[in-house]
Amino acid sequence: MAPSAPTPAYRRLSVEERRSQLLDAALTLFAHRAPEDVSLDDVAEAAGVSRPLVYRYFPGGKQQLYEAALRSAAEELQQCFDEPRQGPLPARLGRALDRYLAFVDEHDAGFSALLQGGSVVETSRTTAIVDGVRRAAAQHILGHLGVTRPGPRLRMTVRVWITAVEAASLIWLDEDKQPPAGELRDWLVEQFVAVLTVTAGRDPQTAELVTALSEDG
Repeated sequence: MAPSAPTPAYRRLSVEERRSQLLDAALTLFAHRAPEDVSLDDVAEAAGVSRPLVYRYFPGGKQQLYEAALRSAAEELQQCFDEPRQGPLPARLGRALDRYLAFVDEHDAGFSALLQGGSVVETSRTTAIVDGVRRAAAQHILGHLGVTRPGPRLRMTVRVWITAVEAASLIWLDEDKQPPAGELRDWLVEQFVAVLTVTAGRDPQTAELVTALSEDG
């Protein structure tokens, strides 16, 4: 009789490894279901642990776990626009949007719940986390433009475009991810150049930027 395969050695996870495991399980669930439809039992089952263990790491229960998962997702979203400041601006924005739309595609329902709000677990803290993503994205865009002291019109233009990116992403999910992500990316980049051009007609600072961008090709 052939000897049975050895049983894999059990390895106790460190505190950080276990916490990361639970967050990964939660993020996977929140990616496909609205937060209010996910229970701690669901998270425990997905992670292959007991409910008391989830409570041990997140004594605040579902609210604390959701906020921690949201922060983790927010950090990933913020990194989408962290693109090396080399080459033409449209190409840089295109690469950043590729990462952003990949995140939207992967998290789907969770992304919708995150941005649309209305969740029973939504609080001022969760709202601040989401707003932090928007502000970080705006800072990255201004950095790509080489602007450290933006005037109100330029600052508003950038923030309005970020809002448009969010809205387009939500509509894209609602439209069964049509048009293809690549077409959506190109359209959003073109839209950014267009709104900059419109603002340039009213704002000398933006006009200088548009001129410099046209010279860079």
